[in-house]
Amino acid sequence: MAAHRLSPSLNRLLFAVKYSSFHSRCCAGHCYAHYSTVFSPSEKTFDKILIANRGEIACRVIKTCRKMGIQTVAVHSDVDSSAVHVKMADEAVCVGPAPTNKSYLNMDAIMEAVRATGAQAVHPGYGFLSENKEFAKRLAAENVAFIGPDTHAIMAMGDKIESKLIAKAAEVNTIPGYDGVVKTAEEAVTISQQIGYPVMIKASAGGGGKGMRIAWNDNETREGFRFSSQEVLADKHGNALWLNERECSIQRRNQKVVEEAPSTFLDPETRRAMGEQAVKLAKAVQYSSAGTVEFLVDSKKNFYFLEMNTRLQVEHPITECITGLDLVEQMIRVAKGYHLKYKQEDIPINGWAIESRVYAEDPYKSFGLPSVGRLSQYQEPLNLSNVRVDSGIQEGSDISIYYDPMISKLVTYGATRAEALSKMEDALDNYVIRGVTHNIPLLREIITHPRFISGDITTNFLPEVYPEGFKGLQLGADSRRELLASAAALHITAQLRSQRLLGDLRVSSAPVELSRWDLVVELEEGKHSVEVTKSGNVYTVEVDGEQVEVSGLWNLASPLLPLSINGTHRMLQCLSRDASGRIDLQYKGTSFKIRVLSKLAAELNSYMPEKVPEDTSSLLRSPMPGTVVAVSVKPGDTVAEGQEICVIEAMKMQNSLTAARGAKVKSVHCKAGETVGEGDLLVELE
Repeated sequence: MAAHRLSPSLNRLLFAVKYSSFHSRCCAGHCYAHYSTVFSPSEKTFDKILIANRGEIACRVIKTCRKMGIQTVAVHSDVDSSAVHVKMADEAVCVGPAPTNKSYLNMDAIMEAVRATGAQAVHPGYGFLSENKEFAKRLAAENVAFIGPDTHAIMAMGDKIESKLIAKAAEVNTIPGYDGVVKTAEEAVTISQQIGYPVMIKASAGGGGKGMRIAWNDNETREGFRFSSQEVLADKHGNALWLNERECSIQRRNQKVVEEAPSTFLDPETRRAMGEQAVKLAKAVQYSSAGTVEFLVDSKKNFYFLEMNTRLQVEHPITECITGLDLVEQMIRVAKGYHLKYKQEDIPINGWAIESRVYAEDPYKSFGLPSVGRLSQYQEPLNLSNVRVDSGIQEGSDISIYYDPMISKLVTYGATRAEALSKMEDALDNYVIRGVTHNIPLLREIITHPRFISGDITTNFLPEVYPEGFKGLQLGADSRRELLASAAALHITAQLRSQRLLGDLRVSSAPVELSRWDLVVELEEGKHSVEVTKSGNVYTVEVDGEQVEVSGLWNLASPLLPLSINGTHRMLQCLSRDASGRIDLQYKGTSFKIRVLSKLAAELNSYMPEKVPEDTSSLLRSPMPGTVVAVSVKPGDTVAEGQEICVIEAMKMQNSLTAARGAKVKSVHCKAGETVGEGDLLVELE
């Protein structure tokens, strides 16, 4: 089963340039790192650890293991055989085909990998088997350490009903509600009326936000809550610490999008009270490892226990940035049986950290439907100071339908929140991702929105700020002029370059190079007359009677386009351009389709017939790649507007597709179990 491709030394040498420096990829400043792995050679832990996970979290664990002198084993599915975490590890074992239940959730195959490689411990990361008590039991039965809490804590906190009862007994604030199992919808309605709306309905063993549903009473005001997490760290000797909170209110479909530490909302007294209650709960279940206690916080700073995640949390990097601790190292030490090195008074809040979850998703569809494809170009913004990128992909990697569509966790750090936000804005502008649709437009709009900047955020932020759905950057007059001027200057730069070969004009008898141009720039539905003059690398562009000065190095081979626009630095990205004047520019995170024409070409173009758009009301196409779970209609059926026609599942999310209008079904082009791509025709109506 083991796939020993290269010797460990050769494997490490080949990847030294990109992966040997943990510092370079982890919230690193030019002068200091914001957390560190302090490895003592005299403190013996494990010789070899198997990471029962994939992607960025597997890479994250491997990095700390390297610094601690621990050999690593990666497990992978067949489609992940060339994944970054596989290349980084000292050994790799294929544990099955692509579907997770046959690979990363295949306990038999993973246990066999543990035996075959002689791993002494297993780090489960998050997701997959990280909170599976049976997996922890099987490891213990073979004298292999599970780098996480014991089975009692996993079981107690994994059951949402039992965990709430334990929290109550430990004098932890809990949400008023029903502690038993709700068996029917009628019973749920009765209980909800007794409790009072809004109510959250959660699967007893649900996790990751995917098992949550919120029910609202339309006659009452929807009160927004904040979502705050307290990181805890405990050893096997009864010691436990709280490592400060993370603000996790920006969510879509109950899953986090942007997180920060600390919270703008909590005062020191509330922070301490919340932390102390988190520690009480950890001690009540004899918890030993890193874990997260999640709370809902109302507008009056009352906080209520929601659940405990008995694993390393996705957003742990921001806690590492403000405390200086390496949580993976601490988990490994605790699993070996060491006492915690720190006391509560040793845990600081140094500065501010913000994390944006960068996904291969289309943010214009329900704030993010999955996208698949190959990363044709990929460049992380690690040239910037105080930026950390936790990723498990590289240029050429595939984003598949089988796994979570996360590309990376982008983290920025600053002495203040304003500094961290400014760094995040720069990092998003400098992040190059080609080949898949991504959510950078949404992330940048969130972190620059006045409401977010002021700290006025709740779990309802996205639907309240974008009630009609996310539409991208809405251009104001100044932003529109900046974009038009940049496009015009880029177009002229490309034209001038095409006229030259090795620095000389291509045609020796060509007239003297122009220094003034009259153009028409088309953006969205508008056409703008633009006059451009050039002096050196500086363009003066007159747009709708206003002058804009644009200058830069104009390296057309680079994916990044650093410009100075009226003295303000802007980082644009040229996503595409062609000889017909069409340019796709990424400006402030959002992609804009622009067309630049000479005045004559624009006049002639006005005589061209316009293409009539396709009537799509009779066609139901897949909005994303995925698997057809169910088809509810057949040819000849009559459907009403809004009626469910089929269900598509992608990356663990099911999406119901409905009829755009009432009609008779003409033909069905899919069936349950089939894999479909984005845009594939599913059902045609008459």
